Amino acid sequence: MSTTQAGGGATVRRLLLGSQLRRLREARGVSREEAGYSIRASESKISRMELGRVGFKERDVADLLTLYGVEAEQERASVLGLVRAANATSWWHTYGDVLPGWFQTFLGLEEAAAEIRSYEVQFVHGLLQTADYARAVITAGGHVTEPAEVERRVEVRLRRQRVLTAEQPPRVVAVLDEAALRRPWGGPELMRAQIDRLLGLTDLPHVSIQVMPLGFGGLRAEGGAFTVLGFAEPDLSDVVYLEQFTTALYLDKPAEVAEYVAAMDGLVADGLSAERSRELLRSVRQEL
Repeated sequence: MSTTQAGGGATVRRLLLGSQLRRLREARGVSREEAGYSIRASESKISRMELGRVGFKERDVADLLTLYGVEAEQERASVLGLVRAANATSWWHTYGDVLPGWFQTFLGLEEAAAEIRSYEVQFVHGLLQTADYARAVITAGGHVTEPAEVERRVEVRLRRQRVLTAEQPPRVVAVLDEAALRRPWGGPELMRAQIDRLLGLTDLPHVSIQVMPLGFGGLRAEGGAFTVLGFAEPDLSDVVYLEQFTTALYLDKPAEVAEYVAAMDGLVADGLSAERSRELLRSVRQEL
């Protein structure tokens, strides 16, 4: 098993474990507050556990299983085995010095996803960037000035891209605002190389890149960039990722997710077709 698969697999197991604990709690009629009290924790801690967003202590899960009336040894062993698998260390933990915790959560979801659909306005999506483009964007942000930290962040971005060439890669649908293509990060030569990268990626059967032309505006997503992550496991619901200045939002309530899925469907319908997007990419490259 590759490192990528192991990292993503741990995330899936954490999500599945959280979902399983939630079902057991609800079936027993136990509130989150009561569950938290039983393991000397808060209601919000139980909520984060059930959403798969924190690590799991085997003792805590064992106490919760007892509270939920799970007494069969085989069932308890199965759940506790999932705890150990869910706590497996992922590759991005070695970059903890340059990555905020909220973004590490996204990396786990991204690696675990069977489908990644995104709308980008300002930048080319991180999975599609060249090293030079990533370096220019990270530097231009002004928050990172140390060359060593810039390079480590570039390494993370390139490491993420291994999902595109994995044995079972996710389906990637990227709708990219034309403005991002015309924003001259690092100069014409760098942008030509970035557009060449995008054109090359359109040859992959599991990657779809569509451009939203300037004249249209992408009004279905007036709130800005977002990503919808879908999973192969039927027990796992889609997650919407919204990155903000110093944090991120993860939406998984069905009603909220449905709105973003509808917006994404609309953007795909409104954007240029795959062939017309390639034509526009070539045109922008020639203008550079």
